[in-house]
Amino acid sequence: MSPFTGSAAPTSDWEHLRVELTDGVATVTLARPEKLNALTFGAYADLRDLLAELSRAKSVRALVLSGEGRGFCSGGDVDEIIGATLSMDTGMLLDFNRMTGQVVRAVRECPFPVIAAVHGVAAGAGAVLALAADFRVADPSARFAFLFTRVGLSGGDMGAAYLLPRVVGLGHATRLLMLGEPVRAAEAERIGLISELADEGHADEAAQALARRLADGPALAYAQTKALLTAELDMPLAAAVELDASTQALLMNGEDYAEFHAAFTEKRPPKWRGR
Repeated sequence: MSPFTGSAAPTSDWEHLRVELTDGVATVTLARPEKLNALTFGAYADLRDLLAELSRAKSVRALVLSGEGRGFCSGGDVDEIIGATLSMDTGMLLDFNRMTGQVVRAVRECPFPVIAAVHGVAAGAGAVLALAADFRVADPSARFAFLFTRVGLSGGDMGAAYLLPRVVGLGHATRLLMLGEPVRAAEAERIGLISELADEGHADEAAQALARRLADGPALAYAQTKALLTAELDMPLAAAVELDASTQALLMNGEDYAEFHAAFTEKRPPKWRGR
């Protein structure tokens, strides 16, 4: 993400999200608890634009995405989105679906780790948002449901048919996307959909602890690892190995690599600078 911006100032107030930044950790909370944080057109657009702004901010080293209230996110709002789309023409529908995909791309392409803190329901678009994150920390109440076929649409929504087989394998992905059945935390952990199973009621706390660990670590190394994981999904081995070599050569000229050697020699913890 280029650090060069236009004349507009960064947004200080987001209507559909609550945003906090503390010592390099951004916490983005879906704040519509009375609707289980169901997404509106504005919420999708805010997430897309917020991630672009945070990606240009040198101060962000990790991001936690969470939901206020009883659940993480119940997906697109039935009245405000599904009802509204029934009167849209194909061009408008394409614009809307491209926008939702841009949110997922922004999560995958932002230069810092994203951690989804999941409790309660993560359904439809909410499940895909969690899927797009680098880590999914969930408590035992979490349940994931990719509900798109249940409303008569393709299960391959917002990149789900691309991402899910790469996380849980084609067999599990086919079942989850075709049938739309909920997957509770224990099974989600077994098939690899959950990165960490937290204690009951402590998903946010565990996600913050992981974010703190990442924010205190070598940010540039994490950013490049994330970029390679995404880029190399569709590369032949020879191209992936060459990209790895080029990346490592650049990082070996970085300050963090030299700092590790100095810290090791001096028998002290490294002071990572993200450079």
